[in-house]
Amino acid sequence: MKDYKRLQNGSDIRGVAMDSLGGTVDLTPRAAEDLGRAFGLWLAERLGKPAGKLRIAVGRDSRLSGPQLTECFGRGLAALGAETLDCGMASTPAMFMATVFPKAAADGSVMITASHLPSDRNGLKFFTREGGLGKKDIAALIALAEGLEDGSVGREGSSSPFPLMDLYCAHLRKVICEGLGASEDEKPLSGLRVAVDAGNGAGGFYVSRVLEPLGADCAGSRYLEPDGSFPNHQPNPENKAAMQAVCEAVKESGADLGIIFDTDVDRAAAVGSDAKAIDRNAIVALAAMLASEGHPGAVIVTDSITSSQLADFLKAMGLSHLRYKRGYKNVIDKGLELNAAGEDCVLAIETSGHAAMRENYFLDDGAYLATRIVVKAALLKKQGLSIESCIARLEEPAEAAEFRLPVKAPDFASYADAVLKGLKESVEQGGAEGLSLELPNYEGVRVKADSAHGDGWFLIRKSLHEPLMPLNIESNREGGLEIIKAAVRELLSGCGQLDISLLV
Repeated sequence: MKDYKRLQNGSDIRGVAMDSLGGTVDLTPRAAEDLGRAFGLWLAERLGKPAGKLRIAVGRDSRLSGPQLTECFGRGLAALGAETLDCGMASTPAMFMATVFPKAAADGSVMITASHLPSDRNGLKFFTREGGLGKKDIAALIALAEGLEDGSVGREGSSSPFPLMDLYCAHLRKVICEGLGASEDEKPLSGLRVAVDAGNGAGGFYVSRVLEPLGADCAGSRYLEPDGSFPNHQPNPENKAAMQAVCEAVKESGADLGIIFDTDVDRAAAVGSDAKAIDRNAIVALAAMLASEGHPGAVIVTDSITSSQLADFLKAMGLSHLRYKRGYKNVIDKGLELNAAGEDCVLAIETSGHAAMRENYFLDDGAYLATRIVVKAALLKKQGLSIESCIARLEEPAEAAEFRLPVKAPDFASYADAVLKGLKESVEQGGAEGLSLELPNYEGVRVKADSAHGDGWFLIRKSLHEPLMPLNIESNREGGLEIIKAAVRELLSGCGQLDISLLV
C-alpha cells in the first residue's frame, strides 16, 4: 500500500531521492510518476477541463536526482494525455511565471526542488495561475496519488522542450531597463560591479543572462556552475558559511553589491559595498523600502522572529508592520488576505529571504528582489551612494541566537502546545521578574525582557513538522542574552519531556 503522506512538508513535497548520504529513499521514481498523474487529475477537476487538454510546465534545479524525477513526473502527465513543457533547469519563480507568460500559457506548473536541503533530498512545488498550492491542496493531491493503481496507462500526451528561462530572463532585464530608463542596447548597468553567489544551484543564469547582457561587471561572482552535490557551501542565504562566502567575494572584488540565492532562487540576500551582509532584518528593511515606494503607510507582513529594531525602522518610514507567523506561505497568504480586505499591503517577507511583492504577483522571487536591489544600487551609484545607505538607520540587536530544543514526548505537537500554554500562563501571572508578554503575537509565545532583566525578548514556538521547539532570543546589550537565556531555562525547568540542555 502506498504511503506518500510523509512526503508532505507544509505546502511542498519533500523526501529523500538518493541514497548517497545513507537515507532511505522515499521520493521514488514511482512516487514522482504517481504525483504527476495526480497533479494532472487534480488540475483537470479544478479547472473543469479534460486532462488531455492540459498544458503543464515542468522544471528542476541542479540536484542530481532532478532529471530522473522530471522524466517520471512527465510520464505520469503523459498517461493522461496532457501536454508537458519541459523547461529543463529553471527557478521556482520562473515556473510560476509559466502560467503568466502568454507564450507559455501553462494551466499549471511544477518545480522539482528541495530548496536548501542536503543533496540527497528533492521535492516538488506546484503552481496554478492563482499561485502556489496550499497545504490542503497538497493533501488532496497526495490522496489522489495514493489511490492510483500501478501500471494503469491512458493515452500518451506530448512532451517538448520549452525555453522558459529565455522569457523569464527577458522579463527581468525589462524590469531593470524600465527602472533605469534605458534600453538593453544602452547597457544601463555599465560601471556597476555585482558579485553573485549561486551556491552551485540554479541561479547562475542571473549573471550570464540578466546582469552581464546589460553591462554589469560580475567578475567577482562565485559558484555559478550548477552542481547538485553542492561542493562549496550550502546554497542558503541563512547559512553562515554561505553568507561569509559572498561577503568575501564582494570584499575581494571591490564590488558595489553582492547577491546570494538559494538553490531554486525563490530566496535571496544581499551584501553592501562595505562587504557586510544585508540579510535577516536588514533584507526585510531593504525590501520594504523598495516595495513601499509610492505607498505611504503601506503594510509590511513579516514572520514572527523579526527584531524590535526592525519594527522601529518600519514605523519611522511611516509603514505599518504586522509581525505574523513563520512560513513563507503564511506571510504571503496574510498579505493577500489584507489586500482583499482593502488594506494596502505591498510586501510579505520572511527573514529567511522569501520576499513576495504585490507588484510581482505576491510571488516569493529571489531574482526579482535582486533585480529591484540592482536597480536601486545603480541609481545610488550615480549619486555617489551605496546600497547600504538605504538602511543606515536600521539598528541591530547587540546579541541574537536561536536554539532548537528537542521534544522527547511521543506526541510532540500536543506536548509543545502544553509547554506554550504553561509558559504563557506563568508569564501572565508574574512568574518571572521583568518579563511580560509581547502583544499582538500570532505564533508561539513572545516575551519582552525589561532593561534590568536582559533588555530584549524571546520567542518560543513549536515546529510543525519536527519534534522541536525553536527558541529565538535577542538582547539590546552585551551580556543580556545570557540573562534572558537563564530566565527561559528557569521557566522551562519543569518541562521534563523538553530537552533544554542547549540552554545550559
